[in-house]
Amino acid sequence: MNAEKQYIEIFSQCEDVIRQHAPGCMNAVRTQAFTDFERQGFPSLKDEDFRYTDVSQAFAPDYGLNLKRLKTSINPAEVFRCDVPNMSTQLYFVVNDSFNGDALPESSLPEGVYAGGMKSFAEHYPDIFTQYYSKIAKTSNDAITALNTMFVQDGFVLYVPQDVKVERTIQLVNVIRSQVDVMVNRRVLVIMEPCSKARLLVCDHSMDDVKSLTTQVVEIYVGEGAYFDYYDLEESTVSTTRFSSLYVEQAALSNVLVNGITLNNGLTRNNYNISLNGEGAETTLCGMAIQDKNQQVDTYTHITHAVPRCRSTELFKNVLNDHSVGVFSGRILVKEGAQKTEAYQTNRNMCITREARMYSKPQLEIYADDVKCSHGMTTGQLDEQALFYMQSRGISREEAKMLLSVAFTSDVIENVRLEPLKDRLHYLVEKRSRGELAQCAGCGVCK
Repeated sequence: MNAEKQYIEIFSQCEDVIRQHAPGCMNAVRTQAFTDFERQGFPSLKDEDFRYTDVSQAFAPDYGLNLKRLKTSINPAEVFRCDVPNMSTQLYFVVNDSFNGDALPESSLPEGVYAGGMKSFAEHYPDIFTQYYSKIAKTSNDAITALNTMFVQDGFVLYVPQDVKVERTIQLVNVIRSQVDVMVNRRVLVIMEPCSKARLLVCDHSMDDVKSLTTQVVEIYVGEGAYFDYYDLEESTVSTTRFSSLYVEQAALSNVLVNGITLNNGLTRNNYNISLNGEGAETTLCGMAIQDKNQQVDTYTHITHAVPRCRSTELFKNVLNDHSVGVFSGRILVKEGAQKTEAYQTNRNMCITREARMYSKPQLEIYADDVKCSHGMTTGQLDEQALFYMQSRGISREEAKMLLSVAFTSDVIENVRLEPLKDRLHYLVEKRSRGELAQCAGCGVCK
């Protein structure tokens, strides 16, 4: 049985169960998503954007799905400890692909702000939910987004009304907990109304060593003059496979920062799709990955400048050790009439060993003549002269490699606009560069 047929049969046989455990607003787009998935099938290695990631192979195993929403025997608030010094967050949990309502924090959010389960939000605010859900995450041209939309039953929503500023960082912790191989389908919806401001930190963790497959779709709508930061920190295990697609739509004068950091994983594919649709909008998109063993991180970015006088800055870095594989495919599209556009794309990669592999393809597609755009890519190894200099000063070779790796990734972390998180990330990257897995003090989730 091919991978597509497996999921087509599961959906056909279990559609009533899926709909029974999800709100009507989510069910409204399921049939179309199924039709789109059935028509497209998974992308193949012949697809230019998936040349190095075999999607069909990743989805071929027989994973379990919790379509009846059976509760897991875990209270994540009792085992998860986030020990980032001086950072107090509003903490929420999604276990596998269900929002955990048993571990809600005491509410300290401004009036009108909603942070919580997607199912509950859809039931209580169906008009708002329907206006935004699955509008920019198109199922018609992305099979994995279509698959997620077919099966997803819950998720997380952050809604910030107009002129409201949320000073306290919202933190969402995704925990994978299972005794058998499992597939989870997660969804995140962020709605930032005009002149609002908020930050969302999303952390991915795995508690068990079973194989897991995650599809995740994130939709972010940022209204006129709104500010929003999105941080994605992946600290899972080598047994995890994750396909994440993030969609951002920006209005005029909005400001968005997206920063994705992978410190431990198995196979990860991150898709970033950002559209600047209002004049004066600004985007900073950056990310980094530290990889060893046979880990793979495949990054695809697509930034669209649809109107004049917008700015985007893009920076991605990879540190690859052992037999790990890194992929970067970045595209900037400047549409006709989008004059005065400023768009900058940079990809830098360091291969610690000769066996590591990095594939990079930066792209510019410009249909306007009054723009400032650039793109660049470099892939190299550690500077032997720098290593020799540090060793001559009494620093061991392994310590020198670690220090150079940390220095190489520091500018990605410097883009973090939250000082306690920035300091913590420097510490985590240093530990990871030493070959250690970072673990929060007293935490039963981190491995």
